[in-house]
Amino acid sequence: QIKSNIDSGAFNAIQIAGITALDSSQDCVKKNCEIYQERRDILVRGLNKVGIKVETPRATFYVWCEVPEGYTSAEFASLLLKEAGIVVTPGNGFGDPGEGFIRMALTVDKGRLEEAISRMEKLNF
Repeated sequence: QIKSNIDSGAFNAIQIAGITALDSSQDCVKKNCEIYQERRDILVRGLNKVGIKVETPRATFYVWCEVPEGYTSAEFASLLLKEAGIVVTPGNGFGDPGEGFIRMALTVDKGRLEEAISRMEKLNF
């Protein structure tokens, strides 16, 4: 409570580092965007292949997709964890509008995404 009344800004060192990063070469930004686009395309293509309806996100490193009919978001997330060893975030954790969806992160390498799709194919949901 005290911090919110006294200081609501980012730590000075973080602000200075941000300025330095923005003033420096941006070559890494393009490279990172390409990496995330490749991961996104692998995951979206794979999810659609296994029958999970998903639209290609345009500006995030998360992929949101509908859970198969007959599951809540929590039930499907639990199934993926228990039966395939895949960790996803159930949409209901983001409030009522998230129910019926799961969120997957593109923060792992493409080999792990391909492995996740392979494991999902074996579930036949």
